[in-house]
Amino acid sequence: MVKTFRSVLFWLHLVTGVVAGVVILVMCVTGVVLTYEKQMLEWSDRRSGSVPLPADARPLPPETLLASAAVAEAGAAPTGITLRADHRAPVTVTFEGGRSRLLDPHTGADLGEPSPRLRAFFRSTTSWHRWLAMEGTGRGTGKAITGAANLGFLFIVLSGMYLWLPRIRSWIQFKQVLWFRGGLPAKARDFNWHNVIGIWSAVPLAVVVAGAVPISYSWGGTLVFRLAGEAPPQAAARPGPPSGPGGAPPARNGRERRGDRDREAPALDVRGLDAAWAAARADVPAWRTISTRFGGPPSAPFVLTVDQGYGGQPQYRTTVTVDRSSAAIQKRETFGDLGPGRRLRSWLRFAHTGEIYGIPGQTIAGLVSAGGAVLVYTGIALALRRWWAWMRRRAPERDARKAA
Repeated sequence: MVKTFRSVLFWLHLVTGVVAGVVILVMCVTGVVLTYEKQMLEWSDRRSGSVPLPADARPLPPETLLASAAVAEAGAAPTGITLRADHRAPVTVTFEGGRSRLLDPHTGADLGEPSPRLRAFFRSTTSWHRWLAMEGTGRGTGKAITGAANLGFLFIVLSGMYLWLPRIRSWIQFKQVLWFRGGLPAKARDFNWHNVIGIWSAVPLAVVVAGAVPISYSWGGTLVFRLAGEAPPQAAARPGPPSGPGGAPPARNGRERRGDRDREAPALDVRGLDAAWAAARADVPAWRTISTRFGGPPSAPFVLTVDQGYGGQPQYRTTVTVDRSSAAIQKRETFGDLGPGRRLRSWLRFAHTGEIYGIPGQTIAGLVSAGGAVLVYTGIALALRRWWAWMRRRAPERDARKAA
């Protein structure tokens, strides 16, 4: 019975790898490329937008910086701003359409678009990673393919843990598949690499792959909440235009067309942002970045995200809601304040990239992604050799039938 189960599992493992192998290989390679995306973009922004620090340097308040940004990007209203604790680092202001500008935090001078070529490269890599670079209506198809391949990869990783166990439980047998061995012929080398890399990367690779399931499928997110013992949130209504903290569409400069009528869009009102930013900074003294997005009526409170980490560490992030008129903190939410389902969902999301554990976690995620690429190569190579051997064994039978 055990032998039959192992045989069935092996063939399912092999067939899944062959069918989904190319897509898995693309996701693994692009995953390696994206390993340090945040750090590389931040380094590039600092390098291109780094500013000298005068002895009496004092950064400008955010309202003044936003006024400067509006001048630099004429005709477009800012949709968000990110300030950094390092005064030598530039300020990032985002605009409609995904555009952004870097500003000198001391003078408000425009430092240009942040790393356009590097960002374009990472956007292209992400497109390959998520939906095989398909665009338009094809993006849904690409996402379905990568999602299914990722589920197949999860099965391959989990089944591989069982298949790795030698049939004969002896130390000599374990050593054959536990350490790299030199001087082996191609087939034995591929088998050795496949087993060694597979077992040493199995657990972190399973976490990385499982973390993508809720990203690909809504039922994956629901399952996460169920596993955490929490009812999943109700499905939101079909989203309209992006909304700001108050829930209303973001304000835009210029004119908007509604049917056959034109109307003036309301001007952006950020009065009180300076005081709100000061309140958030005082609430989290060890802040690294503070960011907020704009929109909603003038009376809507500011919602500021105060991050003590590097963007992918929700456990170091605090969301502070500040009243515009009084600068009083109305609400303060940390990772620990979230329900178990949301915490697990956030953990899985950033365990997928390793960011939850900072640079060490990203490094491990990148290494096991590289290992996944080798697993695909060696697995397909072993499968092809098995097929060729089967074809050679069948050749005499075919020749005999032809002769008859």
